[in-house]
Parts: sequence; structure tokens; C-alpha cells
Amino acid sequence: MKKAAILASVWLWASCVLMAQDIKSPLRVKPVNQSTLGGIGKVFLYDTYLSPLRYDGIAFSLLHDRLNGTSLADGSLLMQQQFRIQVAITDNPTSSASEYYGVVDYRINGLYPLLDAPRFRLLGGGGWDASLGGIYNVRNSNNPGSLKTSTNLNLTAMALYQWRDITFRWQLTTPFAGLFFSPEYGHSYYEIFTLGNSKGTIHLASFHNQQALRNYFTVDIPVRRFTVRAGYLGDYYRTRENQLVTQVISHQFMLGFAFESLNFGGKKEREKHRIKSIYY
Repeated sequence: MKKAAILASVWLWASCVLMAQDIKSPLRVKPVNQSTLGGIGKVFLYDTYLSPLRYDGIAFSLLHDRLNGTSLADGSLLMQQQFRIQVAITDNPTSSASEYYGVVDYRINGLYPLLDAPRFRLLGGGGWDASLGGIYNVRNSNNPGSLKTSTNLNLTAMALYQWRDITFRWQLTTPFAGLFFSPEYGHSYYEIFTLGNSKGTIHLASFHNQQALRNYFTVDIPVRRFTVRAGYLGDYYRTRENQLVTQVISHQFMLGFAFESLNFGGKKEREKHRIKSIYY
């Protein structure tokens, strides 16, 4: 009986030690909020390289938004990535000619909490973006296309509000410095890309020759096991260089699904062997 009591005491002491070690070194995981949304809405195109007229029509978008926690700033810094594909079909005011527009853009932002209340959070930060696209005018024969590509450093702010089970998000993003492509008036793409006459086509961008704003508003509504995300995506982009003006404005209704997951990864996580991976 004494030996059994001693063995039970030793076993209990060892179990407590192991449990204490587990509490002191919890498994570190980073939450990830992701969503994929489709959008439809109105778009306005104005590019004096192709036409003096403004074209308007319908635009379609596919947007993937990813927001995850990081270990930076004591775990307070959030990392956001957005990838969007947008296409549009437009007509001039008399419907006698059409322009087609397409763009692919990627954005990454770091967001730091400025205000953290029980139901309201305000975050601010900045990041980088890159975009590649163009406009094609079916009427023009010599210069039917206009390349649209740029890269920028951005400022961004995000507000989150929780009302019951519904989450509201409003985010504004604007560039403050970067580069964009713009030829001179009458400067053909044959000269630029075939003959190598590309002088004066890459320009430093700031508020004096580039104004842009992305206005993104979403509402998350839980429905049984799914979270429906609906919202509005507004993009304003304008450049003025080489006596050429480009303006792209779009207003779109967005709808899709959002989900929350846990991100396991990194060498330190694999070394802990707390969760057996089927990959590593």
C-alpha cells in the first residue's frame, strides 16, 4: 500500500510538471480571415491617348482578401493581402465605338491598431501595390491600345464595428509615391517596344500627377455555418502626364463568402510536434 501510494504521488507530480510545461509554452497559431467576392457595377473610362470622349459601361471583378495576424509589434500588427481581377466593356456617348478594359492588381498592407474598444477598432498603416492592365479601343487603327501599369507605396486606414453578430468594415487606401507608365501624345507602341524608343514613358508618381483612392465597405453576416460578405468597392484612379489624361472610375457591388482559419507553419511550429502534419 505504501509503495502504491508513493508511485501514485510520483505519477501525479510528474503529470503536474508536464501540464505546467504545456501551459508555459502554448502552441502558437495565427488566425487568418479570408474572403473571395465577385463584383458587378458601373465603370467610366477616359483616356486622351485613345479618344477625347468618355466611355462608360459595365465592369466585373473577382477579389480575394486575406487578413492574418503576425508576430511583429508584439503580435499586434496585421498583414492584409488583396488580389483583384477586373474587366469592363464600355461604349462612347453615341454608342458608335467600344472600349475594353482589363487590369490585375495586387496589394499588401501592414495595419496597426490605433484604437481598440469593445465593439470598435481603428487601424492604420501602409503598404505596396502593383497593377498591370490596359484599354483597347476598337475604332482606332494606328494606336488601338493603351497600357496601364503602375506600382505605388500606399497609406491605408481600416475601421471595424461589431453589432450583435454582424461585422462592418470600412477601409480607405491611397498612394503617395510610386511609378507609372505613360507615353507622349502620338508616341506609338511600335516605337516604344519594337524600336526601343521608350524615353519619357516611366514617371515618378505623387499627388501632383496621380490621384487614386480605393473605398472598400463590407458587411459580414453569419448564416448557419457560412459567413456571407457583401459590400461596395469604389476605385478612383487619375493620372496626368505628357499632356495625356487617364481616368478610371468604378463602382461595384460585391458579394461572396468569408471564413476564418488557423495558419500553422514555420520551422518553430514543426519542431514542437504538437500537431502531427500530413505534409512535413
